[in-house]
Amino acid sequence: MLKKSFGAALLFFFAVTGTVFSQQYLSLEDCRNLAIENNKALKIATEQERVAYYEKKDAFTKYFPDISFNGAYLRNQKNLNLINSAAIPSSIDIPPIAIPPAINYPGGSVDISDVRNQILKAGELDIKNVWVGGFNLTQPIFMGGKIIAYNDLRSYAEDLARTMKDTKTTEVIMEVDQTYWQVVSIANKKKLAEAYVNLLRKMDSDIAAMENEGVATKADKLSVNVKLNEAEMTLTKAENGLSLSKMLLSQICGLEISDQIILKDENIESLPTNENEAIPNIDEALANRTEVRSLELATKIYGKKEKIAQAEFMPNIAFMANYIWTNPNGFDGFQNKFGGMWNVGVIVKVPLNFFSSTAKLNVAKAETRIKQYELAEAKEKIKLQVNQEAYKLAEANKKLIATTKNTEKADENLRYANVGFEEGVISAADALAAHTAWMSAHSEMVDAQIDLMLCKIYLNKALGRKL
Repeated sequence: MLKKSFGAALLFFFAVTGTVFSQQYLSLEDCRNLAIENNKALKIATEQERVAYYEKKDAFTKYFPDISFNGAYLRNQKNLNLINSAAIPSSIDIPPIAIPPAINYPGGSVDISDVRNQILKAGELDIKNVWVGGFNLTQPIFMGGKIIAYNDLRSYAEDLARTMKDTKTTEVIMEVDQTYWQVVSIANKKKLAEAYVNLLRKMDSDIAAMENEGVATKADKLSVNVKLNEAEMTLTKAENGLSLSKMLLSQICGLEISDQIILKDENIESLPTNENEAIPNIDEALANRTEVRSLELATKIYGKKEKIAQAEFMPNIAFMANYIWTNPNGFDGFQNKFGGMWNVGVIVKVPLNFFSSTAKLNVAKAETRIKQYELAEAKEKIKLQVNQEAYKLAEANKKLIATTKNTEKADENLRYANVGFEEGVISAADALAAHTAWMSAHSEMVDAQIDLMLCKIYLNKALGRKL
């Protein structure tokens, strides 16, 4: 029995310890950092930024000479013969020669095949095994401005990748903030629902006592019971909604959805209001928005593509230097050994395909104009968005002030209703109405507080400020 008790206690200890360790106390900044650290889209954007960086490095190498080594081996079936074998006979006919008194040659055919073979062998070149190798150096001198434009393009592309990453980071932060304050809103509504349930439970207990004394009717008791059941159902929904919202926030932050998280602002009571919000500066938004920066860089990139397309009309000039080895070689007669030589020169390429080059240039110009139009349209939309968010923020401030006043009145009304109900001068229906008005006023104030926080976030995003 003692062993079982000890084992149960040990199991309970580990269960409680695990629950405590799995809980995390997170502020808004903690949630942002976790989301930025674990977000897959941001990791992709980081790798894209790294790709753009190395592409810029690769573009810079185009200024320098291109050095390469080339080698080849060739096995031939036959050798080369410089002398036609049919041109040399195997024998020659010599007519009779009579030179008196000592020489008398009767004439005839003389075999010269040995001489013929030696002559043919002297004209044979051994090329059955051919080896060729060499170093090549090509240094661009003038490429029509193509290399300079390409380097500028890659530099802009790197800036664009960095800006796109900043845009994605802002989007992640926005998603975190929205979910964070949603959790705070539901947590406060849950506390509100708990307070409402406690109020109705006390009222249910009071009206039960009043019914026993004959002061209240059965209908009054049933009305309170119905409201209490509705309040308990609302509390259950709030608890479930809070759990699901925290799971969503955990998923965004890269945590396990089973982790128990507690937010720093869950117990927030009130948020500061500012009735005199500064008029937003449109120029600040145009200067800070990453979308504008991205479109400006995209316009510059397509402008450089125009330069590259224009370079198709320009001649290309390059310096060339080589050192070549061959085996066999003919630098000192024909020899079956390696021999080499160097050469230098200038390569000039003059393009004549003006029709296709003109088409490419026109395409590049059209794409540049498209980006210019998109930039102008984005600026117009940003101006409208900034004004809209400023109006929404001003409206949210006014709404919070109004709901705060309503809450104060609802609190006072509830206090009088509770006292009057206990004294028997206010009916159960009027007391329930006061409770309902109190619940509604506090719920609207929570919504107004969260709306104000979100409107401030949206306005800062519209202005391109750091969130």
